Amino acid sequence: MTAENETLEEALRRLPHGPEFRFLDRLVSLTPGQEGVGEYTVRGDEPFLRGHFPDEPLFPGVLLVEAAAQLAGVVAQCDPTIAPLADLKLTALRGVKILGTARPGETICLCAEITGRMERLIQATVRAHVLDVTVLTAELTLSGN
Repeated sequence: MTAENETLEEALRRLPHGPEFRFLDRLVSLTPGQEGVGEYTVRGDEPFLRGHFPDEPLFPGVLLVEAAAQLAGVVAQCDPTIAPLADLKLTALRGVKILGTARPGETICLCAEITGRMERLIQATVRAHVLDVTVLTAELTLSGN
């Protein structure tokens, strides 16, 4: 494993979510505290897909937002100049546009850019793509202690 891969893996381990609610499989790139790109592949065996929808499973739009928030959190918490915030959570959404979704076997490419910080608040612009089609754009606020 290269030093860069070790850094990416270590950053991914910062997610506080359990495996059942982790929507970030891997980091593709990371500029700590600034921006990152990550991926989540919809496996098809996720329990929520049985009901969303039984005959045509679709990754829920609200989970696209969650996946993007998880990536934004990883990017923000890796800032080498600012100590990580405890209990970081998604606290506000603005301009959310869910333009599509993903199906089992498809990979969601997530992008997050930290656009501002003020004490315990972190602003981020996020987007998601599936097969080069934009499926999500949003501005998020994360907050912690």
